[in-house]
Amino acid sequence: MITATGEATGFLPARDSRGKPITVIGTDAIRQGFDAKCLEQALNSRGAPGVTELVLNPDAHAGYGAPVGCVLVSPTHIYPGPVGVDIKCSMSLLALDLPAEAVAEKSVRRALINAICERTPTGAGRGQRTARKSRAVSPELGRQVVTEGASAAVCSALGIPTDWAARCEDAFHVGHDDTRDALAARLDRLTAAGALPRFADKMTQLGSYGGGNHFGECEAVEVAQNDRARAVAEVFGLRDGGLAFLSHCGSRGFGHNLASGQFAALQQFFRTWGLPLPGEDKELVYAPLGTPQANDYLDDLALGSNFATVNHLLINALVLEAFQEVIPGTRGQLVYFISHNIARREIVENHPAWVHRKGATRAFPAGHHALRDTPFAETGHPILLPGNPTAGSCVMVADPGAALSCYSVNHGAGRAKGRKAAIRELDQRTVDDEFAAADILTNCRFYPKDEAPAAYKDFNEVLRSVEKAGLASEVARLRARFVIKDADESLRGAA
Repeated sequence: MITATGEATGFLPARDSRGKPITVIGTDAIRQGFDAKCLEQALNSRGAPGVTELVLNPDAHAGYGAPVGCVLVSPTHIYPGPVGVDIKCSMSLLALDLPAEAVAEKSVRRALINAICERTPTGAGRGQRTARKSRAVSPELGRQVVTEGASAAVCSALGIPTDWAARCEDAFHVGHDDTRDALAARLDRLTAAGALPRFADKMTQLGSYGGGNHFGECEAVEVAQNDRARAVAEVFGLRDGGLAFLSHCGSRGFGHNLASGQFAALQQFFRTWGLPLPGEDKELVYAPLGTPQANDYLDDLALGSNFATVNHLLINALVLEAFQEVIPGTRGQLVYFISHNIARREIVENHPAWVHRKGATRAFPAGHHALRDTPFAETGHPILLPGNPTAGSCVMVADPGAALSCYSVNHGAGRAKGRKAAIRELDQRTVDDEFAAADILTNCRFYPKDEAPAAYKDFNEVLRSVEKAGLASEVARLRARFVIKDADESLRGAA
């Protein structure tokens, strides 16, 4: 079904050839790995009302309505499915002024793991009460977080360096009418309707990792050995042979409540009015821009996104604090914070549109108008791509060819096995022995099999697809020294 147009590019015709074909990024090996459900979801999404562009990235696999690893563009409609239930799930990277040798000793890494876990809870439902050195967040401060994002006042209240906001893809989000007042009003309505149960408890999850594929990872930085990579790495604040810390998480229970409420409300609206669903998939509900339903979704998206932004910044502040406890004098600077579950208003082919990135990452190259007056105007912004602990992760920078994919790339390696299949098929000892052989410590007694490297696609082939398609170039590879994952509290500190 996919027709190749180059070594790492191709297209998939829309159903009945109605509209522009789906752009496909991936080498032949990657294209052959797209499962039937993923392609069906892509075709359903491309044929949905108001959709003008759809891109499948090399990490694409079946998701919620739309494939994970896709980009959907619409100038007229907003879609919750191509954002997902973890609103603004994101990556952030903290550069530390330490050489990789500073964590060579296992005892130092174990101390760092314990210090971080004392500050940043992991796992579904976990909040500050399970981490004795975390930050206290009152409901009042939580309200300020979700309506203001990383404002100077919010950052100061939580001990986050205020200059880190300049290194965010979006430091804050506003409501459907471009005001914070719309968010405050929406929050009041949701609270009055009982749609945000346990709001105070959800706010205590600020500064925490979730479960599943969320993680924190201490990295040894290997800058690519070419002039461009070295120059870009210097702008990014990355040093060859240095240390960094990579984090992956989102809007936690608060964002999940908002997204779940939106799906339920829109699905009920479709049932009430007997509206047809794209591909008869209830997860592809939508709302035309300007309608009350679209306005409500955009406000909820902004509320969840503000939580996710501050959650990441607080995690990084707490991680830096942990390093300073174990290695006094350590300094750190945020490299970047970037989302991969978001809808953003951007210019696509000279027209404003909503770009939905579902497991996809923004990729603006040097000179892009949206980077004017940012630290990355002359280089392009950092692209943070998690691979897996043993293959490493990657920092890339966009090339002009990223226009092909609506200035987007993949968000990581992408799953090759579903969670149930990975748990059923993978051997626990083999998984754990792989970490031991690579000298990578974790906070888990047994590393989750559904998160094992073998559950994911070949990361090097995914990166090769991005580079051969002309979308982005590698700046640095990140090699894991230790990993923080969801683990029962009783097992913290276990080998």
